[in-house]
This record gives sequence, structure tokens and C-alpha cells, in this order.
Amino acid sequence: MKKLKFQIDINTPAEKVYDIMLGISHIETYEQWTSEFNPTSTYEGSWEKGAKIYFVGTDENGKRGGMVSEIADNVPFKFVSIRHYGILDGENEITEGADVEKWAGGLENYSFHENNGVTTVTVETDAEADYIDYFDSTWPKSLNKLKEIAEK
Repeated sequence: MKKLKFQIDINTPAEKVYDIMLGISHIETYEQWTSEFNPTSTYEGSWEKGAKIYFVGTDENGKRGGMVSEIADNVPFKFVSIRHYGILDGENEITEGADVEKWAGGLENYSFHENNGVTTVTVETDAEADYIDYFDSTWPKSLNKLKEIAEK
């Protein structure tokens, strides 16, 4: 896997950016910026350290799928680390096999650094080779959408 890094400055305090990015107060804010990845993107679970969380959406046939993950760390308004360890296929968790082994244990880290009311959001994510181009084009769009929502 390759580690990818994306960054954006948002003219909003870190506490608000964190809340909007994770959908803490309103899950809709999470769903809005992640819609760049999948228009039906949402999550089920908790952002608490150690908690299991599903990142889910539906495909073009209406089938539910996504990632089975754990919140490896969460320091409010500063840092969130997500460890992916499985695939959600309908209602089934798949945590072993060739499809999972390619990226299992991969991390997705969000850092929030505020300076004079401007928050720099840094996303570092492990990417399997087949997804590098997709992430390189989609993450910047998603972060721009996050910026748009947070600066309203």
C-alpha cells in the first residue's frame, strides 16, 4: 500500500471543522462531504476510541456495502485515526480473504491544526494500488466540499 496525503485550509475553528467532518452534531454534514465518494455515503457506529464503525453506502443496484473499521484513536478537535479491517457485503462482515488482505490494517488519519481561526485539515490514508488514481481525484473534491460546508 502507498500512503497518500491531502490537505486543505478551512477558515473555521478546528472544533467546528471536526464536528462537521465527523457528523457529530448532524450526520448529514458527514454525508454531504463524503457524497463525492458515494452519493449514499454514511456511517453507522461511534467515533469513540476503540469503537467499531461501518462506512456504508449502496451501489448502483441498491446493494449495501462498505468498510468495517475501528476508531484506533480520537483526540477531539485534533486527530482521528481509523483502522480498516473488513468489508461489509450486505449485512455480512468479511474480515479475511484475498479481497481484505490487500488493504486490511490500512489507516485513514485526520489531523486538525488551528492557527488564528484557520484550520488545516490533513488526511493521510493508506491506499491499495488500484485505488490511488480514484483517491487522488476524489479526496480533493471531498475536502473542498467540507470547506464549503464548514465556512457557511
